[in-house]
Amino acid sequence: MKTSIKLTCIFLILSLIACKQQKEIAQTNVYFKTDTPASVQTGGVKMLTIQTAKGKFNVWTKCFGNNPKIKLLLLNGGPGATHEYFECMESFLPAEGIEFIYYDQLGCGNSDNPHDTAMWSLPRYVEEVEQVRTALHLTKDNFYLLGHSWGGILAMQYALKYQDNLKGLIISNMMSSCPDYGKYGEEVLAKQFDPKILDSIRTIETKKDFDNPKYMELLMPNFYAKHILRMPVDKWPEPVNRSFAKMNRSLYVTMQGPSEFGIAGKLTTWDVKAELPKIKTPTLTIGGTYDTMDPEHMKWMSTQVQNGRFLLCANGSHMSMYDDQQTYITGLIKFMKEVNDGSFKR
Repeated sequence: MKTSIKLTCIFLILSLIACKQQKEIAQTNVYFKTDTPASVQTGGVKMLTIQTAKGKFNVWTKCFGNNPKIKLLLLNGGPGATHEYFECMESFLPAEGIEFIYYDQLGCGNSDNPHDTAMWSLPRYVEEVEQVRTALHLTKDNFYLLGHSWGGILAMQYALKYQDNLKGLIISNMMSSCPDYGKYGEEVLAKQFDPKILDSIRTIETKKDFDNPKYMELLMPNFYAKHILRMPVDKWPEPVNRSFAKMNRSLYVTMQGPSEFGIAGKLTTWDVKAELPKIKTPTLTIGGTYDTMDPEHMKWMSTQVQNGRFLLCANGSHMSMYDDQQTYITGLIKFMKEVNDGSFKR
């Protein structure tokens, strides 16, 4: 009798394990299911045609996974970098069943480059994102938007105009005011430099000799490795190096300006602090303790939107998705899942 009960229990346990494995396989099959099984497969890559005042151009996108409830569109920083530094997401989001979409903005990476500085414009990029959303059939029921750095500016500006199309907003490592960003660089970050090194950097900037190799030689160990990505520069992750190596300098200088301290391009006066209370979409702001952006400002932003939360990457800098990876990714996933199931609270 006892033997029979034990065998029955073992059988039930094995059956439960088998059912769980079958369910996991089924979920995986659904996640990687293509929307167009009869067509030629491209690994999720779609070239989307966008309309501008200067004509039509193509932008590159790549969808990873299939989840009708959570679709995360990634906006790269720079301005002028590429989607490639987001490749770390592949190590985490598929396991959670979260669909995400790489996207090179116009002038970046695999997308068309019109070589026209008149097109490097925040309002035009907002309309580009909206065209990408429409083409990819993203809706208020599934559309999550993550903007990192410059992408955070773009995400905020998009939300202020098109938030009715959003389900969730993630503002990663970006303040809501470029004047405040510049002030933080001058009054906080610059003072952390060795005075002699800072003087050498300032001398190069005063002469506008930004192509001088000495400029980056000084900045890489003294600024980048402390506030952009807190790892020895020779150990930076390959996707980051690959993305930064493809930086569109015309776009970067036009929007940001040539200096690493403060801002001097088209975005110099950009400031939406007073408009944040208009954003009702559930919002996650992310900042790093050692960021080029003021983490206290980013925490404050989460209190200004109607439904916000702040995530501090205590060991992170501007690329917190790498130098405080577990904190960043865990917080990001938690936010999206809670918004999805209706349990999100600020």
